[in-house]
Amino acid sequence: MLYNIVSNSVHQAAYETYEGKIETMESIRSKKQIFFTHIFTYFNLLNLILALLIIISGQYKNMLFMGVVISNTVIGIYQELKVKKLIDALSVVTALKAHKLKLKDNSDKINLNKLRTSPTEEIPIEELELEDIIRLSTGDQVPVDCEVIASMNFEANESLLTGESVPIKKKAGDMLYSGSSAVAGTVYAKVIHTGEENYASTIVQKARTKRRATSEMQITIKKIIKYVSFAIIPVGLLLFYIQRYHAGNNISDSLVSTVAGVLGMIPEGLVLLTSISFILGVGRLAKKKALVQEMEAIEALARVEVLCLDKTGTITNGELTVEEIHTLGDENENHFVEALENIIYAFEETNATSRALRNHFTEIGNWDLKDTIPFSSERKHMGIEVEENGKVVHYLLGAPEYLTKDSSLLNSIGSYEDMGFRVLLMVKSDYLRVYESTPLGIIIMSDVIKEDAPETFAFFEKNGVELKVISGDNPRTVSMIAKKAGLKNADKYIDARELPDDEKINEEALNYTVFGRVSPEKKRLIIKAFEKNEKVTGMIGDGVNDVLALKDADCGIAMAAGSDAAKQTAHIVLIDSNFSSLKDVVSEGRTVISNISRVSALYLTKTIYSLLLCVIFIILRKNYPFIPIQLSLIGGLAIGVPSFLLAFEHHEEVIAKGFKKQVLSISLPAAILMTVLLVVAAFLKAPLGIGSTLASTINLIIGAAVSFMVLIRVCRPMTRLRFIMCIVLISLFVISILIAPKFFGIIALF
Repeated sequence: MLYNIVSNSVHQAAYETYEGKIETMESIRSKKQIFFTHIFTYFNLLNLILALLIIISGQYKNMLFMGVVISNTVIGIYQELKVKKLIDALSVVTALKAHKLKLKDNSDKINLNKLRTSPTEEIPIEELELEDIIRLSTGDQVPVDCEVIASMNFEANESLLTGESVPIKKKAGDMLYSGSSAVAGTVYAKVIHTGEENYASTIVQKARTKRRATSEMQITIKKIIKYVSFAIIPVGLLLFYIQRYHAGNNISDSLVSTVAGVLGMIPEGLVLLTSISFILGVGRLAKKKALVQEMEAIEALARVEVLCLDKTGTITNGELTVEEIHTLGDENENHFVEALENIIYAFEETNATSRALRNHFTEIGNWDLKDTIPFSSERKHMGIEVEENGKVVHYLLGAPEYLTKDSSLLNSIGSYEDMGFRVLLMVKSDYLRVYESTPLGIIIMSDVIKEDAPETFAFFEKNGVELKVISGDNPRTVSMIAKKAGLKNADKYIDARELPDDEKINEEALNYTVFGRVSPEKKRLIIKAFEKNEKVTGMIGDGVNDVLALKDADCGIAMAAGSDAAKQTAHIVLIDSNFSSLKDVVSEGRTVISNISRVSALYLTKTIYSLLLCVIFIILRKNYPFIPIQLSLIGGLAIGVPSFLLAFEHHEEVIAKGFKKQVLSISLPAAILMTVLLVVAAFLKAPLGIGSTLASTINLIIGAAVSFMVLIRVCRPMTRLRFIMCIVLISLFVISILIAPKFFGIIALF
């Protein structure tokens, strides 16, 4: 119960969980909640009780720590409110919206032609009402429960609901559930549930097994808080008992000594600074057009060792242009172009390929189509069904290796792909048996490499991050484009269909930089392969075919210009859809994590030595070596002030694994050293005839010396500003004990 109270009190602005429900800061933190969670915490309550004990003791100067507590609370509230304003404005971009049809009456709703020609308006899903008609196309996420009215070869991925990644074809009368996503075709559907009545409002949140961004730091800090929370009350009661009945103190001094012991154990500054560092990181990233949907993602991205990305939108700008067309065999060019036009304009959804084709082929096809075959990432082709001479035939357009086994043709096409071109093949099939079809012609297309791609690749290489390109395109084409953009080891490519689907992929995936012809499920396996090799992985995607990989990556990053499904699944959304801006995101993440590591070392030193001192002096039955005002002086100058300054410092450092080991390697030796020195001083007090005031002076100097030693250690590498900070703080400590020795319970040194 005690740990639950503590856990609820920690300033987790990133998220809260309730029965599996996953939310983000902007959706669950109202202003009222921000005030409540910062004010009504376990540690604030504990500090208030300690302050009351000091009031009872009558030694009011030892209540100085309450000023720090109040300041911490005010600063925490102010910073989170400030960042909330930024996030609320930015999160509008990733909010789910619906394309609602503007219909006059119900008779229009069953007329497919009117459905197709009716204008639509984009509205927030909260404004949808029962009986509204919405349109969904490839990449959209289903916002509410709907009933299909008309389907144009629409396929839905319900993996977020059922765990099955195989697309399901939907026809009139079928149900669409919120949380699923459109992977092919177009559908018109009637809203049948809204809000809490949605089937997915309860089930989807439990079935939506999006992996939380990993946070080694949060896990470690929570464990520390858990152990300390269990120890504080029993240790405090035992310490009071010893101080009152064995150390020979009166009630007033016993209360003060107990408060000093318990006060040192409380890591409230660690909780606050960790939270504020994350919140400020989110705010800085928001200003750089990156929306953090889970605050742990800042740490995960800062620790990323392998960053997987798609070619489109990262290496290239996402736009294509048609360079030339070639007919094959005896195919008539006019007939070839007509077939192309009918395929191109048979579908309403658009992507980079269709836009490029429509820009080149401006005539709208007018053949009488019997059916259409929408593009999917599994099939790698699209097509139409028509009747010719009393026989049904299919014209298919897509990836050559998915449509023919003609090795000479594929070799000829490969020469274009080796030069970095993208090639589409059109075939004619009588029975929809793609490998028994007749090739009609090819379309040669080119990608435009982004100007900042080489610089971005160089940045990640310099920072020790391996880049892997995972694309649905031909691996040779992707490899050539990546090589032109300056990607290291871009010549190490493979057709992902050749990779095994079992555990052998864990070893083979490490040998390649470029993966082509990757299916959504294979993307997921590749991500898992890197993770099996203990690599911290990041995945950048923008399409519904990236959702599975985004879910399973340590840190999923989506482009705001991408599909709703990708944005809702990702941990971070790049609002400007600019891959190069990820440099700033990584830089900010590393700043936040390294700052928190420094701050943690400072606070954990105090927590560890306070706990050790309490236990040891309980066993020895001696006076506790500090009073609260002394701990306030040490804590304020050697921990509090520098921790705030270090938390706000901006720099970039490579983040090492092992947060716990890294922090404890600094704090544990220092805490043990201080404990040993104070215990030795306690034993020498009687033999050397040292009075209580002189002993208190020695204890204060020992505590300050070790604390400032830790501060100097965490400031390495010592910059000019850090050096000035250390000198100023040490000087303030010396001045304080020189001008007000009585106030701090020590002898006058001069």
